[in-house]
Amino acid sequence: MLPEVVDFLESIDEKAREKLYYNLKKSQYVNDNELFKKLNDLIWEFRAQYKGQAYCLFSFWDKTANNKTLVVSTHGIIKKTVKTPLKEIRKAEDIRKQYLDYKAKSK
Repeated sequence: MLPEVVDFLESIDEKAREKLYYNLKKSQYVNDNELFKKLNDLIWEFRAQYKGQAYCLFSFWDKTANNKTLVVSTHGIIKKTVKTPLKEIRKAEDIRKQYLDYKAKSK
């Protein structure tokens, strides 16, 4: 998780945070679009519902390691509408690009 995700998780209700953690672990074993949904070719969304609110973590796959795939969370939001805001998807894409550029320069 990137720092913005940690800040988001620390800012939300403890029970909502626990539900997100639970869903993150569950998504490792179960393929469920209600938990982990593909938004476009690059960005995915982890989701959890708690007390009528939708909590979302935006993520992408880092397949640059030899034989490991890492899922990197970019940031989180409390979703106010059913549709995922396009600006949040764009933000995740920008963070993904910065992350991969930095990783490539660090080699």
